[in-house]
Parts: sequence; C-alpha cells; structure tokens
Amino acid sequence: MTLTSTVASTPADLAPVLDRSAAAAVALRSIPDDVRAGWLEAIADAIDAAREELVEIARRETHIAEVRLVGEVARTTGQLRLLAGVVREGSYLEAILDDAAPEATPPRPDLRRMLVPLGTVANFSASNFPFAFSVAGGDTAAALAAGCPVVVKAHSGHLELSHRTAEVVSEALAAAGAPEGTFALVEGRETGTALVAHPVVKAGSFTGSVNGGRALFDIATSRPDPIPFYGELGSVNPVVVTPGASAARAAELAEGLVGSFTMGSGQLCTKPGIVFVPAGSDIPSLAAAAVGEPVPAKLLTDSIDGAFTGGWAELGEIEGLTRLVDSTVGPEGGVTPGLAHAPIATFLSEPRLREELFGPATLLVSYDSLEQVFAAFDLLEGSLTGTIHAEPGEDIADLVSVVSERVGRLLFAGWPTGVAVTWSQHHGGPWPATTSLHTSVGATSLRRFLRPLVYQSAPETVLPPALRDGNPLGIPRRVNGVLELP
Repeated sequence: MTLTSTVASTPADLAPVLDRSAAAAVALRSIPDDVRAGWLEAIADAIDAAREELVEIARRETHIAEVRLVGEVARTTGQLRLLAGVVREGSYLEAILDDAAPEATPPRPDLRRMLVPLGTVANFSASNFPFAFSVAGGDTAAALAAGCPVVVKAHSGHLELSHRTAEVVSEALAAAGAPEGTFALVEGRETGTALVAHPVVKAGSFTGSVNGGRALFDIATSRPDPIPFYGELGSVNPVVVTPGASAARAAELAEGLVGSFTMGSGQLCTKPGIVFVPAGSDIPSLAAAAVGEPVPAKLLTDSIDGAFTGGWAELGEIEGLTRLVDSTVGPEGGVTPGLAHAPIATFLSEPRLREELFGPATLLVSYDSLEQVFAAFDLLEGSLTGTIHAEPGEDIADLVSVVSERVGRLLFAGWPTGVAVTWSQHHGGPWPATTSLHTSVGATSLRRFLRPLVYQSAPETVLPPALRDGNPLGIPRRVNGVLELP
C-alpha cells in the first residue's frame, strides 16, 4: 500500500480510491477484533517513531508551539492504543442474546443482536489539531477500531504534514497486513464535497466551522441514501462564577481563565468564550492584569486570522461593551489576546455577543442575579462544555439544571480546555457543538460508525463469533436479560 495509490486530488480521482475502500469494507467484516486492534497499535508505534519529523513539519505549517505539538502526538498515539483496548475488551459490540421461548405470548424466536461496522467513513481533518483530530486522529482511530475503512480529507492548513502522516499510517497498516483500501487520503474542497456525496461512503466526521460543516451535513442528509454526519461545528463553552466563588477566589479564577482562553492562541474548541461573573466582581480587572503584554502569536491560517480580527473589531462597535484588553496585530503579523466586558442587559439584547469568536478572546458578562444568567442561557446555543465555579454551601441545583441542558460536559472545577481521552469522556453537545448525540473522544466514539444487526433463528455456522454459544471471544454479553462477564 503506497501513498501515491491512495491520494485523490480531484473528484475525478475518487473512483479508484473508493473502489478499493469498498473492497476493504467487505474484507474487514471477517477480520478478528484482536487483529484489528493490532493495526491501531502499529499505527501508534509508527507515529511515535516519526514524532520528531512530524512535529517539525507541524510547527512550520501551523505556528503551534513545539511543546504542545509533542503533547498532541502523545494524545494521538494514546487514543489509538486506548481504542485498541476497547476493541479487545469487546463490550463495544453490545452483544445481546435471547433464547427462543415458544411458550411465550407471543412466541419468541432465538434473537441475537450486535453492532456491526457501517462501511467507509469520510473523515475531515481539523485545522486546530493537526494530529489529534486530523489524519491519524480520533475519528480515524474510532472508524478503524469499529471495522470501517477510512478516507481522510486533508486540511489545507497543513498539507505537508497530512501527506507525511498518511505515509506513516499507510506503511504501518501495510506492514501489519491490513487490506489495501483500509486507509486513503484525499485533498481539495471539491474532492471533499464529492466524497460525502459518493454512495460508497456510509458516514462522515468533521471538525471545523459551522458554515463548512452545515454544508457537508446538508449534502450527507439529502443524498438518495442519507448517511450520518458527525460534525463538531462551534462552541462558546459558557462559564458561570457564583457570588461565593468570586468573593472567595477571584484572583485564582482570573488567572485560570486567562490561561484557558489564551491556550493554543484561543484556537481550541473548548475555549471558554463567555464567562458570567457577579456585578462588582474583581475578576474582570484581575483578568485584564493577568493578560499582561503577551507576544503576538500567528493563528493557524490566514482565514482564521481574518475572521478573528474582523470579529474583534465588530465587537468594538457594540454599544455597552468595553474592551478591557484590546487585541492588536503585531508588526510581523500575529495577534495578542483580547478581553471584553459587558453588562447582562447588553448581552441579552445583542445577538452578536452570543456567537463564537474563534481565537484568543473571551467575553466577561456581569450579572445581578442568577435569574438573569438563566435568561441568558435560554438564548445560548449548545456547547461542548459548561463550567460552574461555586463554593461549598451555595445552592446551585437550579444552575446545574439550566447549564446541563446546553452542554455535553459539565465542569465544577478547573477549565474546559484539555479533554482527557478515557472510557467515560464525552466530547459533544447540542447543536451547533455537534450534529449528533455521540462523542468524538473516548471509548464510546466507536458507536458513531456502527449499526445494530439482529440474527433471528440463525444457524450457528453463520453467526459471528460474538454471538455464538459458549461465548468463544470471552466478551461481556447480555443473555436473556442478564449481563454476563467473561
């Protein structure tokens, strides 16, 4: 499997790539889970071995600091290895067996259910995570773990890295014995659009802008055979600081906020973009002081840079808003962080303040009562995260109820930047945070690329090993309603 045989640069180039992918989808159905788990570990080992080379390419293309890129490589290989363990453990299959019961009313046949792979997955790389959400990132890992071939659309912001990473992945899969067509790389906007529309593709995953994701989502759902499209599109990640927390630890919260919204130059999908603080809180002034005089940092792409500087300038035109720290453009390019402040009345009346501004800026909103915060949340769209900073003894039950309706992950300590890759993690949320109810991070991320299949009164010889008598795979199964562990 060579990279040159798996790259498509125009829509016309897609046919042979997807023909190979379709053939691989058939072959993958009969490959044991343990073998497929080994492929994931082989990719992880290969990426670790190429780390220095890959990090240097990424640093040059994205302007992301080397230390963060090294950490992102570790996250990428870590999630590959985590999902290898998930596959071997077997509960992801959701194997359920009900014995025949002819005496039941109505009579019950022998029923055996499990999850099976959808088929070819189109994965769109992200700009802000050149490793963890790109060519060999979480979506690719989850699809391969589920038994689906993957066709990755490279991001234009790091094409050289995408090509080199694809070479590493392709070589690792070939050496591990994966079928040709298990993995492929394509590039170009028109090619990506054609990919989602192609009948071989059975699901799509995307991390990027609301406009771009919505366009692909509409294509996926308007096909003659609509397919699931798992998009992560936008998130303001609201934070609420209660009066008690503000009084007890304003300086600590201000420093934590600045560290969070400036991390990665504010280009993380979990950046806290709107922070509600009590009127009279010291947090706004302390946060402004904590920003200090940072060195301008270049953003990931020219389009992101332009959108940020334009959006920040537009905020300055809103009556009632104060820019506590003005974002500026450096003499050699790059931008400095911006910090804005508005009273709750301005926030409630101005829709532009409720939109995501991707980049190193955040908005502080002063409220007089938590009822005003509840009203503000009624106007917010869904987010990946919500954070509540409160003190012991404060009654926050209603606040928890309100915030939890708008987010996929609810924090009570720390800040949302940083997403642990674990069995229990959920990285998703109501629209436009994501287009679905599933997670793109963690053990259950595989569920996006699987569908249920029930075998009724099937001969033992045609049953998958996961559903055969005696549990030959030794996996967790539910039999006649009772969970059985190996």
